Amino acid sequence: MNLDQLIKSCIKKNRGAQEKLYTSYEKKLFPVCLKYCRSYAEAEDHLHDVFLEIFENIGKYKGKGSFEGWMKRIAINKAIDRYKKNVVFDLRDFEEEKITEDIAIAEDDLPLSFERLIQLIQQLPDQYRIVFSMYELDGYSHKEISKSLGISAGTSKSNLHRAKAILKNRIIQFKKGAKQIKKSHES
Repeated sequence: MNLDQLIKSCIKKNRGAQEKLYTSYEKKLFPVCLKYCRSYAEAEDHLHDVFLEIFENIGKYKGKGSFEGWMKRIAINKAIDRYKKNVVFDLRDFEEEKITEDIAIAEDDLPLSFERLIQLIQQLPDQYRIVFSMYELDGYSHKEISKSLGISAGTSKSNLHRAKAILKNRIIQFKKGAKQIKKSHES
């Protein structure tokens, strides 16, 4: 069954087609969910909600642009909606964290696996995580982010800067911890 046939079957609420669509795209959409959620379990729940939204709105896909891109947009927009519904923007825990002004991250600062880097992103405060993911990982402009989140472009830039600074500090801390563990095992 080709993609057009699969979409038409999903529009008709065919469970087999929905299952085929899910299994065909879950591995492509799950990383998107991981970037926007606080944990692996939350990302799994989000993926489930995203597919429910896809199945509910699949008839609105008009064949313009890639279908995968359309689905990714739903995943991102659903994460933004979830964030907006649960906005509790309390950064007191992060205000005490020393932030260095130089936020550029050198390759030497990245001895991290993809999984560990995603975990560090997930630990960011919600608004920082959303802005960071939208700007750095999905290529949104600050203007687009400000419109989506209902914040100013300046706030978007500030949140991105803070997110990068927090990530850099945590990467450095992680690297120092890894070196200490390595030294203790060598002695």
